[in-house]
Amino acid sequence: MTHLEKLDHHFKEKRDEHLEQLKGFLRIPSISSLSEHKKDMQVAAEWLMDSCKTAGLENLSIDETDGHPVIYGDWLHAEGKPTILVYGHYDVQPVDPLNLWVSGPFEPEVRDNKLFARGASDDKGQVFMHVKAVEALMQETGSLPVNVKFIIEGEEEIGSPHLEKYIEANKEKLAADVIVISDTGMQGPGQPAVCYGLRGLTGVQIDVQGPKGDLHSGLYGGGVQNPIHALAEILASFRDQEGTITVDGFYDNVRPLSDEEREAYKALGFNEEALKEEVGVTELFGEKGFTHFERTWARPTLEVNGVFGGFSGEGIKTVLPAEAGAKITCRLVPDQDPDEIVKKLKAHIEKHKPVGVTVTVSEFDKGKPFITPFDHPAIQAAGRSYEKVYNVPTAYTRGGGSIPIVAAFDEILGLPVVLMGFGLDTENFHAPNEHFHLENFDQGLRVIGDYYYEIAGFTKDELKK
Repeated sequence: MTHLEKLDHHFKEKRDEHLEQLKGFLRIPSISSLSEHKKDMQVAAEWLMDSCKTAGLENLSIDETDGHPVIYGDWLHAEGKPTILVYGHYDVQPVDPLNLWVSGPFEPEVRDNKLFARGASDDKGQVFMHVKAVEALMQETGSLPVNVKFIIEGEEEIGSPHLEKYIEANKEKLAADVIVISDTGMQGPGQPAVCYGLRGLTGVQIDVQGPKGDLHSGLYGGGVQNPIHALAEILASFRDQEGTITVDGFYDNVRPLSDEEREAYKALGFNEEALKEEVGVTELFGEKGFTHFERTWARPTLEVNGVFGGFSGEGIKTVLPAEAGAKITCRLVPDQDPDEIVKKLKAHIEKHKPVGVTVTVSEFDKGKPFITPFDHPAIQAAGRSYEKVYNVPTAYTRGGGSIPIVAAFDEILGLPVVLMGFGLDTENFHAPNEHFHLENFDQGLRVIGDYYYEIAGFTKDELKK
């Protein structure tokens, strides 16, 4: 039997057992953002460590941080073979509003071949798959074709505030040849995708102060600068009518798309009418000269996320407000630096600040963009593993969102990062009725197991970034 045949036999035989085990994991309300669930976080960490031990991982530990703990485990007996570092998280989002759940968020239930529960897709289900892939190979062959290390954290849903410090302090312990993360999605049902890049993020809040208090618009209107008008001028100055960002130097370090990437995106096909219907707009909008995938995956953005100031209650109040403000975020692409972009935003705001007001700019958290070239051997190997199991070509995509800790892995450990996701955009992660399509659970187990063999075919030098 080939290794894929052995994996197929194993997972068919163990499917019901595996689903019951996963349900046990999903019953633990490991909500990292709520202090009342601190004990549940510890219970989830211990459950996961026991599962890793059963799978055959060694040197297991629950490593304390200044927040929730990190689980570490490894198997390092494939002499001369590459090492895969598997990352995931065991914490989940809060469940509000509870009344919208069809079944309890921590009462796993299978309906229409979908497993419903908080964490089913993001990320307990996908972490569980990696553990069970190791277990299957150990039970069927007695060893692994590569060395593996697992690092599973409990704070991803609150921005991984302590993980970067942990990575810095454990660089030797976490040394590997490739990082594999299953916390992303596929291109669509039956359409696997390897995500090879994510946009970074930076944001600011603009506060515009005018008079020391709200003024009567009849007495002072036309004689005192209105902070909302001043803010509107600043916001309007950020982009032209075609969506191009007009901040000086904003595009200076943007890495251009290669011809191969543009062709790969074009080959995915794009249904503009379907997207307009999905989001409820009459027309799409974006930077001139780029396709929708290029705009949302590989081009930087500047978006106004919220505006506040003045009177917004029922009826009208003839007031000239004392202050106004806005929150802005920028999605960044390689090789943009979040700190440099903030400096350019501040310079732009200062340059376009109207008279008669004081403007202050506050910074938000930042995350750097990340990219592993999509022709990298580790990326292409993932594509081959998907194709063997799904029997369709793999899509190579970038993600429009940000996972800041991925950039930290890339920067601190200097390794290629492979985002092998098995979720779907429609699975309501972070929302009521989160679920995981079990056909992707079934096929994903086989993809992960095969990927270990694909990586085993490379030397460590061949995998260097």
